[in-house]
Amino acid sequence: MHEHPLSRPLRWAQLTLVENDPGRYDPAFWLDYFRRTHAEGACLSAGGVVAYYPTKVPFHHRSAWMGEGDDPFGELARGCKGMGMAVLARTDPHAIHADAFEAHPEWAARDADGKARPHWASPEMFVACPLGPYGFGFISEVHRELASLYPVDGIFINRWAGSGPCWCDSCRDGFRSASGMEVPAGDDPVDSSGEGEVSPGRARADKAVAAYRAWRHGRLLALWDRWQAEVDSVNPAVKVVPNTGGGELDMAEFARRSVLMVADRQARSGATPVWMNGRNAKEYRSAGGDAPVAALFSVGLEEAYRWKDSVQAEAETRLWVAEGVAHGAVPWYSKFSGFLHDRRWLSTVEGIFVRHHSAERYLRGAVSRARVGLVHSQLTQRLRGWARSEPHLNGMYQALVEARIPFDMVHESLLSPGLADRYRLLVFPNVSVMSDEACTAVRGFAGRGGRVVATHLTGAFDGEGRRRTVPGLADLLGVSVKRVHEGPMRNSYLAVTELGHPMARGLAEAGRIINGTRRIECGVAEPSAVVPFRVVRPYPDLPMEKVYPREDPSEPGAVCVDRGASRTVYFPFNLDAIFNEVMCADHALLLRNAFEWALDEEPVVSVGGPGLVDLSVWSLPGALTVHLVNLSNPFAMRGPVRELLPVKGLSVTLAIPGEVTPSRARWLFAGRDAPFACRDGRLVAEAPEITDHDILAVDLRQ
Repeated sequence: MHEHPLSRPLRWAQLTLVENDPGRYDPAFWLDYFRRTHAEGACLSAGGVVAYYPTKVPFHHRSAWMGEGDDPFGELARGCKGMGMAVLARTDPHAIHADAFEAHPEWAARDADGKARPHWASPEMFVACPLGPYGFGFISEVHRELASLYPVDGIFINRWAGSGPCWCDSCRDGFRSASGMEVPAGDDPVDSSGEGEVSPGRARADKAVAAYRAWRHGRLLALWDRWQAEVDSVNPAVKVVPNTGGGELDMAEFARRSVLMVADRQARSGATPVWMNGRNAKEYRSAGGDAPVAALFSVGLEEAYRWKDSVQAEAETRLWVAEGVAHGAVPWYSKFSGFLHDRRWLSTVEGIFVRHHSAERYLRGAVSRARVGLVHSQLTQRLRGWARSEPHLNGMYQALVEARIPFDMVHESLLSPGLADRYRLLVFPNVSVMSDEACTAVRGFAGRGGRVVATHLTGAFDGEGRRRTVPGLADLLGVSVKRVHEGPMRNSYLAVTELGHPMARGLAEAGRIINGTRRIECGVAEPSAVVPFRVVRPYPDLPMEKVYPREDPSEPGAVCVDRGASRTVYFPFNLDAIFNEVMCADHALLLRNAFEWALDEEPVVSVGGPGLVDLSVWSLPGALTVHLVNLSNPFAMRGPVRELLPVKGLSVTLAIPGEVTPSRARWLFAGRDAPFACRDGRLVAEAPEITDHDILAVDLRQ
């Protein structure tokens, strides 16, 4: 299949103009900076809220700073094309000006009372509804005009999915016609506790929310199709690329449609781990398809206070970008305003991109060699809520990073044999919502020799979010459920009851370790199962004289089943979420033991030495690569990072396929050869001092 120009770039630049940039900023500077950073693609402001070209579409607001004959977008687009770059025309359709509202009040989003919504940050404007005549009509004309006038390869649409539920006539009538219901008061899961019986009123509300989400999802796909059809009518080579940073669309559906996936997590804020950009890259790659993933990052801070003209610390930016690159994303820098208020970021980004360019021989076309797949579930997040999915996923992610186990992420809809069987182990971090088809696929995976680690409520709800009488994977995990929920628990423990089992490695002197805070009460249904830990039920924590257990441990805290070809580990409590919250070292060890026991094989790659090091391993024609990202920093879990602290004394042991032989090894960013030894099909090399990121590239010969 012919490769589309948007699929080729390994480095992207984005310049988002502000309305008063024309006549004030220097386009020649930006074209030169794109060249210096070896950018192969550019995303340039074109239209939507503000037009930066001489548009003829009525009510398409031209920048008030554009003079007669000015064409800022056209000048930049033609300059980029002259350097052989791919070009995306950026539009933003989320707001309209007062004159457009006066002429077309049907373009505005409405609140539940039917009132037009003033823009929250620019109250002289109105929030637009993309799901009606504004998106399907006006913005379609804008996209058609851009595709007909300019040498662009695609149109990138920012904030295209709207700004929450809308009660305009178009949305009300469309949803009522499709479902027979009214637009619900919100689009979050109604059940805040998630544990008790579902009342009839709540069930009706949940049904309306689910129906609204399904309708909205279909409407967004129809809008995407409309825009592509309009563009096709004037230039079929131009592709529509909606921004997917919000994660509302089914990622697998997006991957099937798009030539480029843009992971728009621009920076971290609050208590976000620095590996989050790597996680974002893995999530988007997990959706399948051939579309490359671009990890869009901002040169500034991304906090709730919206300091859009700020500049991020160099160390933070370097680590953030390194995480995305190490896990398969191409870097994409984004600058707001063509006028430079603060120039400190320029050398930082240039250094990152020049280094990336130097290694591109070992980046283009790489395929992950990971043997572990961490399952992530958009369905669980939608039907059960962020709080019952994200902490579990993040806790398991952190545990895998600490264990130095290379892993990919696996989208819930892609558990078919062709994709799931790439991995030896699938990990389910409280993936509570699973369709019958998904449960059957996981049983099939295990039946073919696959291994499974799962926690808490995995499979407890069906694909519609209804609680099952018996969790969908209970038979595979070797348990019988007595009571679905207990918690929140205080002062509960896990007693070590099988010291000789590998799951108890490193805990011989512990006797017991802390439990989680929520659990399923279960029994053992598989005769061959081993229970290495049993639950010490909660007992008083005050007064101190009363702090002692009232009964002996009995119920399983972990169930391990070895069926010969397949192994499973089930933790009937929120181990991953509580690890994410309190970061208990015993829980990190427990999860590592579970991963290693379930895998039961020599690792593809292992790294010895100190520090918190994130790694990935890749194959490409004639070579293998190992990425090491040094996260050993006091600000790794909450940024921004102030300085990079080099780590020394790391060694890499890499499995070499039997049909090839290493001919040369090199540390790409250190710029030096890596002396190595080969023993029993494994290459061993010492790492140089790693400041933020380095790549061991091993050339192979037949």
